[in-house]
Amino acid sequence: MMPSSQKKLLPIGIQTFSNLREEDAYYVDKTRLILSLVQSGSRYFLSRPRRFGKSLLLSTLKELFEGNEPLFEGLYIHGEWDWSHRYPVVRLDFSNGGFENPEQLASDVKAQLRRLEADARIEVQDDDPSLRLRHLVQELRRRSGERVVVLVDEYDKPILDALEMPEVARANRDFLRGLYSTIKATDEDIRFAFLTGVSKFSKVNLFSGLNNLDDITLDPRYSSLCGYTDEDIDTVFAQELEGLDREQIREWYNGYCWLGEEKVYNPFDVLLLFARREFGAYWFQTGTPSFLLRTMVRRGMSSVELSNLVASGQLLDAFDVEHIATEALLFQTGYLTILGKESRFGNVFYRLGYPNREVRQSLNDSLLEYLICDTTPMIRNKIRLLDILEANDFPKLKDLFHAFFASIPYERYTHNDIARFEGFYASVVHSYFAGAGFDVVVEDSTSHARLDMAVRFNANVYIFEFKVVEHAGEGAALAQLKERRYADKYRGQGEPIHLIAVEFSANERNVVGFEVEAA
Repeated sequence: MMPSSQKKLLPIGIQTFSNLREEDAYYVDKTRLILSLVQSGSRYFLSRPRRFGKSLLLSTLKELFEGNEPLFEGLYIHGEWDWSHRYPVVRLDFSNGGFENPEQLASDVKAQLRRLEADARIEVQDDDPSLRLRHLVQELRRRSGERVVVLVDEYDKPILDALEMPEVARANRDFLRGLYSTIKATDEDIRFAFLTGVSKFSKVNLFSGLNNLDDITLDPRYSSLCGYTDEDIDTVFAQELEGLDREQIREWYNGYCWLGEEKVYNPFDVLLLFARREFGAYWFQTGTPSFLLRTMVRRGMSSVELSNLVASGQLLDAFDVEHIATEALLFQTGYLTILGKESRFGNVFYRLGYPNREVRQSLNDSLLEYLICDTTPMIRNKIRLLDILEANDFPKLKDLFHAFFASIPYERYTHNDIARFEGFYASVVHSYFAGAGFDVVVEDSTSHARLDMAVRFNANVYIFEFKVVEHAGEGAALAQLKERRYADKYRGQGEPIHLIAVEFSANERNVVGFEVEAA
C-alpha cells in the first residue's frame, strides 16, 4: 500500500460507511478481509472492545450487500464483487440504547423493527418481537427473491448495561436468547449473518438457539478486521505523522493482539491523537470501568497480577450473568490483551497483560482513585514520587510510601481481609509507579526466583521486595533480596542498583519497615 499523498478528513465519530466515503475521509481498507469472510462462510460472531470500529464494519457489510457500488470504488473488493446481486439487509443496533430496566429492551427492539417494517412496507402481524423478526426476514426473502442479510451491532449491550442489576440482566439475556434464536429458525432465508459485541457470553445461556455461528474473535486470519496495523498508520495516515514521535505512538496505542501476526491500534486513540497532536488516554476516558474496578477489588485481584496473567481458553469464554471470570472481563473489555499462547496436554493457555501505555497508566490510576476516593492526595503523591526518585532521597521515599496507605480511607478495609495480603500493598505501590509512567516490571523471573517489582528510572535500577510481617524490624525482606541475588540480572547495564525492602503490618495497615541498600 502506497502512503497517502494528501491529508483528508479524520473520521472521528463517523461510524457510517456511506458518510465516511462521501465525505472523503480517511478509510483503512478492510474489504480484502471482508471478501474472505463472505467467500469462506455465512454465519459469524466477533468480539472486540468498545470503540474498535465494529459499527463501521457492519455498516460496510450493509452497503456491500445492498450493492452500493460507487461507495467501493478504489477499494480492493470493487473488482471482485458481483454488483448485480442486491440483498435485503436487516440490521439491529443496540449500541445507543440504555437498558437498565426490563421494559427498555423490548421497547427498543419493537421500535427498530417498526422502522424496518415501514421501510419495506411490511404489515405488522404480531406484537411479539421474535415473531415479528421472523416474519420480516421471511417476507423480505419472498418479495426480493434473494436471501436476507442479518447484522446485529453490540448484541450484548442490553446485558452489559444491567450487570449490576442481575435480575434485569437475566431478563434481558432471556429476551435476547429468544430474539437471536429467530436467526437460526429462519436459516434457509438468510444469506449472511454477523453479530458483534464486546463480550463472549456462554453459548449455553445466550446462544443455545444459535449454535451455528463461527466465532472469529481469536481467528488469526481476521485479527486486524477491526483496528489499525503499523502498516495502516505508516501508509493511510502518513500525512498525519509529521511532528509526532512514531515510537511513542506505538508505545501509547499499539499492542492489542487476537493471535494474528500483527498487533493493532485502537482507531479511536489514533484519530484523536492526529486531531489534537498530543498523547492522551482518549479511549480509556470514554468509559468509566467502575464495575470492573469494584469487581477487581472485591475479588482481591492485584494490579501486579495484570502484567502477566495466565488464563485458559475456556476461562476467557466464561462470561455470563451468574459468573463473570475476572480474566474474561478484563480481556474482553480491552484492558488486557494476549501476550502469548501455549498448549499443554491438550489444554490451551493464554498469557495476558496490558496492551499499551495508555491502558497500563490509566487503569492503575483508576484503581488508585477507587481505593483513595479522592484524587487530590493521589496526584500530590505521584508528583512527589517523581521528585523523590530524581533525587534518590530514600528517607523521603519511606515517608511517601507511608502517605500512600494513610490516604486510603478506613471504609476500604471493611468487610474484607485485604490488609492481610502482601498483594494488596504491592498493588498500591505498583499502581502509583505505573500510573506515574515509570518503566515498571513486576514478578520478573531471575535465575534464583521472582522479584516483586523492579523500576528503571533516570539511569538507576530500583528493586523492591514487599513483606507483611507480624513484628517490625525482622529484616526478612532485605535478607531475601540479597540471598536470592535479584540484582544479578540487572548488573550488565552498569547502572546503580538499589535494593529496597518494605515491610507492612496488617494491624497498622501501613509501612513498619523500610530498608535501602546498594547492590
